[in-house]
Amino acid sequence: MKKVVIYARVSTAEQAEEGYSIDAQIDTVQRKCELENRQVINKYIDRGISGKSIEKRDALKRLLKDAEKEEFEEVWVWKTNRLARNHLDLLKIVDKLSKFNVDFKSCSEAFDTSTPTGKLMMNLLASVGEFERETIVENVKMGMKQRAKMGKWNGGIVLGYRSIKFGQDKEKTRLEIIEEEAEIVRMIFELYASGRGLRSLVNHINQLGYKTKKGNMFAIATIKEILQNPIYIGKIRYNRMQNWNEKRRKGKNSNPIIVEGEHDPIINTDLWNKVQKIYKERSKKPIRNFSGSYPLTGLLKCPECGSSMVAGVTKKKRKDGTYNVHKYYYCGNWRNKGIAACHSNSIRKDNIEETVFKKISEVLYDKSILEDLVIKINKKSKEIIKPLENQLNHIERELRALETKKSKVFELYEDGIISKQDLAERLKETAQKIETELLKKESIQRQLNKTTSDPIDYHVIELLMSKFNNILHEASVEKKKLVLNLIVQKIKVNPDRTLNSIILNFDHKTKRYLVNEEDESAIDSSSFNVSLEINFK
Repeated sequence: MKKVVIYARVSTAEQAEEGYSIDAQIDTVQRKCELENRQVINKYIDRGISGKSIEKRDALKRLLKDAEKEEFEEVWVWKTNRLARNHLDLLKIVDKLSKFNVDFKSCSEAFDTSTPTGKLMMNLLASVGEFERETIVENVKMGMKQRAKMGKWNGGIVLGYRSIKFGQDKEKTRLEIIEEEAEIVRMIFELYASGRGLRSLVNHINQLGYKTKKGNMFAIATIKEILQNPIYIGKIRYNRMQNWNEKRRKGKNSNPIIVEGEHDPIINTDLWNKVQKIYKERSKKPIRNFSGSYPLTGLLKCPECGSSMVAGVTKKKRKDGTYNVHKYYYCGNWRNKGIAACHSNSIRKDNIEETVFKKISEVLYDKSILEDLVIKINKKSKEIIKPLENQLNHIERELRALETKKSKVFELYEDGIISKQDLAERLKETAQKIETELLKKESIQRQLNKTTSDPIDYHVIELLMSKFNNILHEASVEKKKLVLNLIVQKIKVNPDRTLNSIILNFDHKTKRYLVNEEDESAIDSSSFNVSLEINFK
């Protein structure tokens, strides 16, 4: 009897559809495996995750890792789109499985990847599936675009308005003014029109205690978005970003749809025009009177609020007309949200950078410190792994007991001891318990994936630290910044601005980057993951 595993996935949107539910997929595949005389030894489940890419699918990564260990012979799914919606991703996954002598099978599509004909059939079905998905996406986009051209709201949250349903059709919505929030919007426009700068405006609004739609403090970016949103003069703006998923903010559309909306305006056109004129004048880039990079931006953490620290300068004019420039790292919260959020907590750029790079070098060249760090890592890893493995074993026993209970409930129904209603209620209760245990199992497996069970070799850490140190002292500014962001998780600072600790993280990607290993596959199942915390007294 062949040993097989089941892979199931459901996205957030699909969770509402009974046919796509995890239980439905598992039951269908399990019955098919029984008919085919297969022994199901494990189930890998990704919940609430899109099949568009494989990046965030922890269960799939575990499956590939276990396939490499040759723990099973086949992977079964309900449909091919459960494994991947993207044709290229599907081919990569199936190709990787075949390298480990693992076949791929689907309950809904009759093909067998162990044969050339089956592989051809899989390619054809995957191409059709991807075409269907892209067609649905395109049709939805067209519908939303047409709604926008008619002045209708396409959804989303915006300060000053709420979306309400109206009429007989439950799908029809329109925007309604929330007067309490509209007052904040008017205040923002009026203060900016009166000459307030963005930072001053943010500071003022936050000190008054006003909050955004999500209950957060206002930031400069939030204020900018409000000042540039034509929704507040009764217009609908749509398609401001093109191909948002692929390009994000780089895909800005120079000609978005802007039409008269069905909703009431919050501010008048004169105030809007005045604000846009001022904003345009202030948006001209000023001449920079200083140069240089800030490699620790985002890595340094504010000693007061813990937010990332950002670049900043102070300039003082000398008698000869030149400027005395001092470079600092400031609290990002203070910079973006003002004194109501935090204080500047400024740190001299040159001082902190010299200290950080010097401390990293000291650790590298002091063998006893590095050895002690490696011993602590391995000890901590053991302390973490053992309890997690015990919890996992307990959950596995619970799941087996629940599956047995489920079978017994069916037997009671078949013997006429319980009614159909009792059967449904008991199965529902058992399914909920199984769901809870599976969620616990996934959480523990994610933690185990982040913690390597094999002892870390001192020489591996020494090599990585050496390469890291070389880059810090010899590489270009751009490369130095890239590597710092890859490896340094955070740099903590004491209230007196002295260095508290540096937390480094080396995983398979950074390891490969530092030692120039070849990327054998787009899907890496390596579990190498080391967190190194360097503390300073």
